[in-house]
Amino acid sequence: MTTEQQPQFRGPVDSSRIPRYAGPATFARLPRLDEVGTADVAVVGVPFDSGVSYRPGARFGGNAIREASRLLRPYNPAQDASPFALAQVADGGDIAVNPFNINEAVETIEAAADDLLGTGARMMTLGGDHTIALPLLRSVAKKHGPVALLHFDAHLDTWDTYFGAEYTHGTPFRRAVEEGILDTEALSHVGTRGPLYGKQDLTDDEKLGFGIVTSSDVYRRGADEVADQLRQRIGDRPLYISIDIDCLDPAHAPGTGTPEAGGMTSRELLEILRGLSSCNLVSADVVEVAPAYDHAEITSVAASHTAYELTTIMSRQIAAARQQG
Repeated sequence: MTTEQQPQFRGPVDSSRIPRYAGPATFARLPRLDEVGTADVAVVGVPFDSGVSYRPGARFGGNAIREASRLLRPYNPAQDASPFALAQVADGGDIAVNPFNINEAVETIEAAADDLLGTGARMMTLGGDHTIALPLLRSVAKKHGPVALLHFDAHLDTWDTYFGAEYTHGTPFRRAVEEGILDTEALSHVGTRGPLYGKQDLTDDEKLGFGIVTSSDVYRRGADEVADQLRQRIGDRPLYISIDIDCLDPAHAPGTGTPEAGGMTSRELLEILRGLSSCNLVSADVVEVAPAYDHAEITSVAASHTAYELTTIMSRQIAAARQQG
């Protein structure tokens, strides 16, 4: 494709003409999906936190991330890319779900994701609690088959039930393995730490096919080595990345529902993600931002930059595929 044939995409509002703090808070001040018609990457909120087991409030996470993303700029030097010039990225608004019925909410999220993915878009989803990962994975697997999963989290989220409930923010990845929508040869937790109910939690998790890179492993081995290990495990499989912001230490992400001491730094998380830029990232989510417990937007800023790196990876891959096509 020649330079003259390069498609032109509508990017963020020009901050030299309209101050960053003015106007509606779409992600990175990008156009709304209804303003551009279709998108290569749709940034979508899911304001749902009925699956939490401790602090509520993640239903407000998506809009908090959008507000914090006002300061994001169009060129990403860490990846040497201008993601919003490489692909059409747009804010798809929120998937409105029933806050009183988890089963219905899960069905609604899956149906909405089916519609978006059916247009050819990849999804960058802003939660919401981690319950939403299950319907998103269901939808992605319909398109790509069982996918590789990188799960950044302080917790395993592979427990069976809470109070008899199968769908909660602590159970999505057990359900996903049971449903056959994950490639069990390429499953990894990253950033886990803290007390468990018992050693059996780890045994059960291993049986499901997960490998574990703890936050201590990241500290001792470094981001580059960890990213290399993860790339080797993933290979060229279609990859879904799910990021619970509590993978970060509370010093870097106080605004979350189940904080645990001893987590990764925001720098470590971003560097690991940048090291995965060659992976086939088909969609991703960032969840569990609970702004009521945040200070000076620390958590929301970390989450917005995390979503920015993931969006950049997807945009680069879309542009590369378009060039080859």
